[in-house]
Amino acid sequence: MKSVKKAYRAAIVHSIADPAEVAVEASYEYFEDGLMVVENGRICAVGHARDLLDTLDSDVEVATYTDALITAGFIDTHIHLPQTGMVGSYGEQLLDWLNTYVFPVERQFADPAHAAEVSDIFIKELLRNGTTTALVFGSRHKESVDAFFTAAEKLNLRMIAGKVMMDRNAPDYLVDTAESSYVDSKTLIERWHGKGRLHYAVTPRFAPTSTPQQLALAGKLLTEYPDLYMQTHISENLKEVEWVKALFPERKNYLDVYDHFKLLGERSVFAHGVHLCDQECERLAETGSAIAFCPTSNFFLGSGLFNLPMTERHKVNVGLGTDVGGGTSFSLLQTLNEAYKVMQLQGAKLSPFKSLYLATLGGARALRLQDSIGNLHQGTEADFVVLDFNATPLLSYRMKQATGIEEKLFVLMTLGDDRTVSETYSAGVLVHKR
Repeated sequence: MKSVKKAYRAAIVHSIADPAEVAVEASYEYFEDGLMVVENGRICAVGHARDLLDTLDSDVEVATYTDALITAGFIDTHIHLPQTGMVGSYGEQLLDWLNTYVFPVERQFADPAHAAEVSDIFIKELLRNGTTTALVFGSRHKESVDAFFTAAEKLNLRMIAGKVMMDRNAPDYLVDTAESSYVDSKTLIERWHGKGRLHYAVTPRFAPTSTPQQLALAGKLLTEYPDLYMQTHISENLKEVEWVKALFPERKNYLDVYDHFKLLGERSVFAHGVHLCDQECERLAETGSAIAFCPTSNFFLGSGLFNLPMTERHKVNVGLGTDVGGGTSFSLLQTLNEAYKVMQLQGAKLSPFKSLYLATLGGARALRLQDSIGNLHQGTEADFVVLDFNATPLLSYRMKQATGIEEKLFVLMTLGDDRTVSETYSAGVLVHKR
């Protein structure tokens, strides 16, 4: 089959390093009049249009965007498929919110037709918001993961998901057992892990809803399949932290529960981490584990303020998570808007280039996928978004006052949302057009 080469011309910016670790100007590449060349689903060149246009054969189509910015596709390191239907539910903090809203909707995912319907809506929302990769919680039903991966595979998306393991402290209609969760997870791993661009994540919901036996079997899966992911929650809410202490009095802290059962590692992502201590951050860094920072959800559920500077001091990998449905938007631009406020409330700043990093390369590093996604380097998979500077009248007017790429990025991250995403591409294929 003849390879198809296509070029995209616009302002182009991408993150190439963590601004917390290098000088800010060394953390990104920006081409005011840029060109990106894509062939067979991968980026084969990116740079100034003036340098690259003459290298193209005459038959290469060039798509040109004015008043637009191309960057790497956004990466959501924590989100819940089953909670799509109850996003924006009123009046509770974490533990009561789970019982009142979350568990009843998760029950519906035993029905494959329902799981397929929600998966379709969920993936369309991700792509509409420019998210090309997500680390996704299913429900405790195998059907939820089968439906999600079936929909993601059709679009050749780079996605990671797993079925929730939960064998106590939840309604009878929703619990599995230690053994059934192990068997069901293994079935899904054999069926989906490494198929196309899909990966499986072992998914204990959080320590309070798993018995020691179930956590031990989650660790066993990670030993049996060394390239699996692991995702769970940690230290989101103060009552939750106290509950974990009561359930596991023999462990020295919340993270130590997971550590004891061998759940820490380079592909382990812990959502929230709002109330972590220095000792826990040290251990996360030591094991190469990552945190998903979920500011919108932490505000909405009243959980607290994530201490990003502390994780930077300890060199913990951090990605960004919408945490829908605790979070109220699929948009990582809106999530960055909230992340900025989290830092302001702690007397810290979140620069536009750190924000870009968190939403793209930081997420890729958290998932150990930085060689494939999260930037626009030659050879990486062509997952990218086109952002429209004129998406709304206010955005358009504000952009006319912006003097450089730093200010333009910040405006996108404070005023932008799903309307800002003009096009989304996965492996070089258009998967969303506004």
